[in-house]
Amino acid sequence: MVFDDALLREAAETARHAETKWPRDLAKGLRSDADLKEPRWGEILGPTKARGDPNGVALHEGRVIARWGDPERADMTFSVTKSFLALLAGIALGDGLIRSLDDLAGDYALDDGFESPHNRTITWRHLLEQTSEWNGWLWGKPDQVDHHRAIGQAGTRSGDDGGAEKGEARTLRAPGTFWEYNDVRVNRLSLSLMQVFRRPLPEVLRERVMTPIGASDTWVWHAYENARFEIDGVRMPSVPGGGHWGGGLFISSEDLGRVGRLVQLGGVWEGRQVLPAGWAEQLRRPCALNPTYGLMWWLNTDQQYLPEAPASSYFMVGAGSNIVWLDDVLGLVVVMRWINRRQLGAIVEGFLGAAVGDDLPSSEGVASGGI
Repeated sequence: MVFDDALLREAAETARHAETKWPRDLAKGLRSDADLKEPRWGEILGPTKARGDPNGVALHEGRVIARWGDPERADMTFSVTKSFLALLAGIALGDGLIRSLDDLAGDYALDDGFESPHNRTITWRHLLEQTSEWNGWLWGKPDQVDHHRAIGQAGTRSGDDGGAEKGEARTLRAPGTFWEYNDVRVNRLSLSLMQVFRRPLPEVLRERVMTPIGASDTWVWHAYENARFEIDGVRMPSVPGGGHWGGGLFISSEDLGRVGRLVQLGGVWEGRQVLPAGWAEQLRRPCALNPTYGLMWWLNTDQQYLPEAPASSYFMVGAGSNIVWLDDVLGLVVVMRWINRRQLGAIVEGFLGAAVGDDLPSSEGVASGGI
């Protein structure tokens, strides 16, 4: 596949000018978005950082074909962090620390978070697919805070909620029978993963993923100020799976591009199996209750998630909007930061339209050695 340089520049300019309406002061934005039914649930517990300008990078078969703004700037990524938790879950599975995704998560727990009759039947798969219905409090937040939460391209809600407001309590379903995008439950997954690794997750991520793929040293994964758990006599920070209440992964577009390319390559980097064999494919198996969701990765099943993109596309997605679009068939990884979500389709169409042939790309006009 070859690309028209002028059309690539045009696509990049579209992304650069499609700026989010989110404020520069993200702490202020998060405070204004705090839960209205129970304001204390909206308390910011982790660090924030003022956002930068829209920026990004596009790769084809690992080679940089476009870049815009400042893709070396490390910024908050919000729920893109969830996709990183899924990578670490695969490593835990490959290391034998988790025997099966269908094992009960409570069998591995070092606390009482799964001891109730309701939580006892939750599996690792339920946690990763966001079908766990885990019930409880974690780091000062109840799972109820994200009941009836509207998410996605069209602001769709989980299940049939009859128009209920976010944070309004609902009757819980059996684990594995209801899909809900819920940050408290994602944070429960993060704590559970730390308990099986018996190490802070940022340490594991750096050692097992980021260093092997040559990522920069500018990324950081912040915990909440009150999120600490003692393992083997050491109080460790348990990191969140997003920036809903501050914290989460602060990372550059270039580093996101590397991680996207790693997954696209089936977890292999320069001949080294970084992620367990087959895990990249498991990430993209549709959840039975939500075919546009895999294991903490968004899917374009039947082009439901983004009609402008091929059905083979999949995504890491965070509020703001911070989006990594991958398509293995086309060999594309496109990182887009701080864009207006309503313009995502037009941006994707721009990059698709820049492809003008089926030959392999030449090195002319492309950064040497890729990203």
